[in-house]
Amino acid sequence: MDFTFSEEQQAVVEAARAVFAAVAPDQVPSPALVPGAVADDLDRALWAKAAAADLLSLLIEPEYGGTGLDAIALCLALREAAAVLARIPLLEHSAAAAAVQAYGGKELRESLLPGAGRGEHVLTVASAGRTGHDAADLAVTARRATDAEGDGWVLDGVQTAVSWALNADRIVVPARTTAGAPVLAVLPGPAADLPGLHFAEQFSTTGERLAELRLDGVRLAPSDLIESPDAWPQLHALLTTGTCALALGLGERVLRMTSDYASQREQFGHPIATFQAVAVQAADRYIDLRAMEATLWQAAWRLSSGATGPLPLAGDVAVAKSWAADGVRRVAQTAQHLHGGFGADTDYPLHRYHAWAKHLELSLGPAAAHEELLGDLLAAHPLG
Repeated sequence: MDFTFSEEQQAVVEAARAVFAAVAPDQVPSPALVPGAVADDLDRALWAKAAAADLLSLLIEPEYGGTGLDAIALCLALREAAAVLARIPLLEHSAAAAAVQAYGGKELRESLLPGAGRGEHVLTVASAGRTGHDAADLAVTARRATDAEGDGWVLDGVQTAVSWALNADRIVVPARTTAGAPVLAVLPGPAADLPGLHFAEQFSTTGERLAELRLDGVRLAPSDLIESPDAWPQLHALLTTGTCALALGLGERVLRMTSDYASQREQFGHPIATFQAVAVQAADRYIDLRAMEATLWQAAWRLSSGATGPLPLAGDVAVAKSWAADGVRRVAQTAQHLHGGFGADTDYPLHRYHAWAKHLELSLGPAAAHEELLGDLLAAHPLG
């Protein structure tokens, strides 16, 4: 594995930093001070800037107007986006486009990908399942329409906590056929008012709007259903790896904020950064971040290259998830502790970073579950 980034990947970092340089997290209302959502829509101005910088088309091939890069490039951009808590669905949009490109039919690819790369379509993915604790692809069933119903598919089920669904143009929903095969359904957003598709507003820990999707006999054209059995596992792996990148970018910014504060805050006539107890805690969190980084790039490299290893891709993703879930929590908690009273001040930006960290931790799930999965994989694929 080579940790050296290519010129194209380094260019993505520079472009992302330029796009996100003007974002000010402290100018967005704190979720603790807002009775509903912090905003009704995603940051459209930032979305347009990201599209102009080709950040929305990183995984889209040139034939559809994209840059044709890989998951590593996307994770580099996500790392920069998380550092400023950018309010755009860069991960969900990119992952959905990648799934359509890799597994969708020609009609779906041609109708969706060029506009997605230009930011004309906002895409998102349902990945939390019925309750947030069950498999997403088991929450919705898809059956072929009967002769009386005509051509196509009929979908029933519930998906909860779907990010950006209320502002999306298309939503990729995992499902299972009556034969048990995993599929992806590409549904329209709420503006289309598709019969049987209902949206209920929810709120995340970050204060952003989520949605519960309820599908009651939703009819879908054959071209809008992706039947490849590999589509959902690959999409889920990309979403998870991208979430680890978000956790890393957020954690790095939080530790930098903490370092700056500890260098300026004085007690007993000395900056608290000079106290051994403070330095040890900061050093531990630095180690967390470096472990998060190493395991992230391992998973992203496997995802991008398709390289084989002693364990399946799921093993590398599980290791990255375990470090990211625990690491982002520890970094945020230490930052809150070392900031003292400022850490609890909802007018100070650390409060929003803590809320996002908790959201990412919950999205990734408990580290123990990933370690159990890793144990199962090791038992099934002994390294000796």
